[in-house]
Amino acid sequence: MKFSVSSSELLKQLQLASGAIGSNSVLPILEDFLFTISGNELAISATDLETSIVTKIEVMADADGMVAVPAKILVETLKALPQQPITFSIDDNFSIQITSAYGKYRLAGENGSDFPKIPEPEQTDHIKVSGQALLRGINKTIFATSNDELRQAMTGVYFKIDFNKLILVATDAHKLVKYTYQGITSEVSTSFIIPKRALHLLKNAASSDEDVKISFNKSNAFFAIGNTELVCRLIDQRYPDYNAVIPVDNPNLLTVTRDDFQQCLKRIAIYANKTTNQVILNINAGSLTVSAQDLDFSNEATEQMACNYEGNPLTIGFNAKFLVEMLGVLESDDVRLELSTSTRAGILSPTEKEEFEEIIMLVMPVMLSN
Repeated sequence: MKFSVSSSELLKQLQLASGAIGSNSVLPILEDFLFTISGNELAISATDLETSIVTKIEVMADADGMVAVPAKILVETLKALPQQPITFSIDDNFSIQITSAYGKYRLAGENGSDFPKIPEPEQTDHIKVSGQALLRGINKTIFATSNDELRQAMTGVYFKIDFNKLILVATDAHKLVKYTYQGITSEVSTSFIIPKRALHLLKNAASSDEDVKISFNKSNAFFAIGNTELVCRLIDQRYPDYNAVIPVDNPNLLTVTRDDFQQCLKRIAIYANKTTNQVILNINAGSLTVSAQDLDFSNEATEQMACNYEGNPLTIGFNAKFLVEMLGVLESDDVRLELSTSTRAGILSPTEKEEFEEIIMLVMPVMLSN
């Protein structure tokens, strides 16, 4: 079997697929790409048995066939080559010879039939969503997922498909983000949890210019974008009832310039206790005072900034790191912080609404010391 392809085009697809290769593979062949030639199309597959990527590229081939190719040495070779046509020749023993304008390189492949079978979308339901909306939803939620493997459901992003709405939710019990996109059509109402690793790979594969077809069954989700398909095993856990923790009665409304507030928090956080990252917001009509202190090192800082505030004077503490992260994801010039008491969660949202989408962020307070 022999085929020719552009080295730069191949490298681009290999770098995309390599994201599905695990760092500690349980099987040696999982450190390979599976190359499958059909006509003049090369399908490149990679998997860690939990997440798989298949991407396709046009080549000039003399026969159909398959071979497992060592991933690391192939990617390193192509990175070291300038852009040029290269030729792969595979013999009956799966030995691979790469020929370029500079020379020849030989590496040992494996029988492609030994490569694990990538799940295919069977007995699935599906929806289509714009790539831009999906990327926005992922970017605005994935940072809020948990790293606690004992709470596995919270290590992924919760997808809820509700006929004409796609809702993405992420939480680590300290902060929560709910993103709603009202631009889909679905004949089903269902929900599932996507692992965050798969979503990071999806961000690399998706394009804001292309629609994404999402297919799903009880065990897997399939994302099809152009010539690329990503498959991931769903997290088989029950997601927390996020609606139950979102406070509905928040009489105190603070509106502030997003960038000014974020930069203020970054400066004040330098002086906060490194364990709690606590900053204190002292809010009155027309005035917001942000302060922090670290008693262990006698560090202290205070800043005052203008704001619009409707409600009773309120003093509340938050983890500055969480607020800075959340403000960094929002895009509007001004943001609204809805508050109730110093012990109840605050709700952060943009003041400017996007068409078809809504985002709310919940952040738990840090208890004020007496």
